[in-house]
Amino acid sequence: MTKIAILGASGQYGRSLTDKLIRQGRASDLILITRTPAKLEERARQGCIIRYGDFDKPESIHAALGGADRVMLISGTRVGARVVQHKVAVDAAVAAKAQQIVYTSFLNPVLENPAIVTLDHRETENLIRASGIPWTFLRDAHYADAMILNAGPGFIASGVWLTSTAGGREAMVWREDCVNCALAVLTQDGHENQAYDITGPNLESFEEVAAMMSEVSGHPVRLVETTDAGMYAHFDTLGIPRHPVDDQTVAGIPWNSDDMVSFERSIREGYLNVRSDDVLKLTGQRARSVRELIEANAAFLRGVKG
Repeated sequence: MTKIAILGASGQYGRSLTDKLIRQGRASDLILITRTPAKLEERARQGCIIRYGDFDKPESIHAALGGADRVMLISGTRVGARVVQHKVAVDAAVAAKAQQIVYTSFLNPVLENPAIVTLDHRETENLIRASGIPWTFLRDAHYADAMILNAGPGFIASGVWLTSTAGGREAMVWREDCVNCALAVLTQDGHENQAYDITGPNLESFEEVAAMMSEVSGHPVRLVETTDAGMYAHFDTLGIPRHPVDDQTVAGIPWNSDDMVSFERSIREGYLNVRSDDVLKLTGQRARSVRELIEANAAFLRGVKG
């Protein structure tokens, strides 16, 4: 059977993908790579191969990818500083003679897009194309989970959702729908040298999402517009670093403010105003909506204390 290596297997996306592959009976085909193997001890008991790999130690990634046929490269956490890490993975995949690289990219990674997250993804896509290995890019939209479940409780507790998006719209997507697309690409043929836009079903503004959150949670959330400078000042008060810090989460938010402020500018300027049916195309199931995520987590959101 085809050996599937997952880089970043101990993260949330990697764990979900691994669960789904194991349910398909693919445990013995999985090479799970992480810099913290102790986190995946239960996977070894389930029949997976666990290997140590650290992007900052290239030799470990080269060793870990030995024997891999398909490489699932889940993008790293150092937003704005991931290209060097991803190059290590691409070079190792070439050395391993892998047959395909599947990469979790981001929506609309064009040069003009001001979101710094797109720099990492654009350059990584270029590296993968230049490698000569057949590739598949899963260009995920903004995770609805991040805004509703990570940032949402803070909005509810304060009653204010501060933003600089100025009414810009995007089609936020469930993380699980993104994972389901990766599952399809890794277990099916015919996706080589294809890029897919993985989005939710509806283009919505933060004002519309705040209204849904208010209605379902029973807690009023008021959208307040500010400038990019205002967003930086807000994140500074929360203690969120301006630059990437590995594995750091503050107030439920796992990013740095350079990432988030440029991201909001990208929404404001229309670069994320993209909606596709690629979730349905890849999985046979329609993409779920932001409202469905809010409703699925209504009890959690109602329980947030002001």
